[in-house]
Amino acid sequence: MPDTRAEVFRALHHGRRPDHPLVLPGPWDAAAARAFADAGFPALATPSAGVAASLGYADGSVPAPEMFAAVARIVRAAGVPVSADLEGGYGLPPRELVARIAETGAVGCNLEDGDGATGTLEDPRRHADWLAEVCAEAGGALFVNARVDTYLRGITDPDEAVARIVLYEAAGVDGVYPIMAPPEHLPVLAAATALPVNVHAAATAPPVAELGRLGARRITFGPGLQRRAQKAVEEMARDLLLAAVEPARTTRAVEEARGAA
Repeated sequence: MPDTRAEVFRALHHGRRPDHPLVLPGPWDAAAARAFADAGFPALATPSAGVAASLGYADGSVPAPEMFAAVARIVRAAGVPVSADLEGGYGLPPRELVARIAETGAVGCNLEDGDGATGTLEDPRRHADWLAEVCAEAGGALFVNARVDTYLRGITDPDEAVARIVLYEAAGVDGVYPIMAPPEHLPVLAAATALPVNVHAAATAPPVAELGRLGARRITFGPGLQRRAQKAVEEMARDLLLAAVEPARTTRAVEEARGAA
């Protein structure tokens, strides 16, 4: 029987006005998750690159146990439905992957069809078969968002993305994510599927309504929000350093002046 939380999360994607897509901030740790949830967002979606940065890893290099543990902390802190970006599934067979996701408490997952290590794309039919197994194992308890990496890998023909979207929809996924698709391609991509189309947006002043009118039904930000927060921390660090250094310089100058006198 489908998880009630997953059904709540799934329902958030449907029945929306075109200019009001679902906006899912990407928490990179428990504190960020709490902040976004307290602000009133009904659900969240972790970014793998942002989580990696918070753990001190480069994107794509987080060991699976650490990623699952980080997602579990985010879920626990959030108190709202959370979808987890789990890259390519860490080489886990579908049954184990679904079980590990269930242990974190996440109600959804992003699964990509590109190999970050090699920069290549998975065979679309083989990947669709794997996605079908994941969906079957989940039994409706997970919102499976299939990321399509054609644009990310430099393939700009929308027909290439559409071909994968059609295969993944037939496999039973709940949503598709043609990451880095240009806005002008969104109407074509959205017309190719009945599923919600996830669009990556900038972390500052995202044109949410415009993207929605073009076909986006779900907006996420990748690691953009984490990087925006990191810049604020770096600015704070510089201010603190100045506050610590300038008094010391002043004290030395006074002491040197006294010595010269």
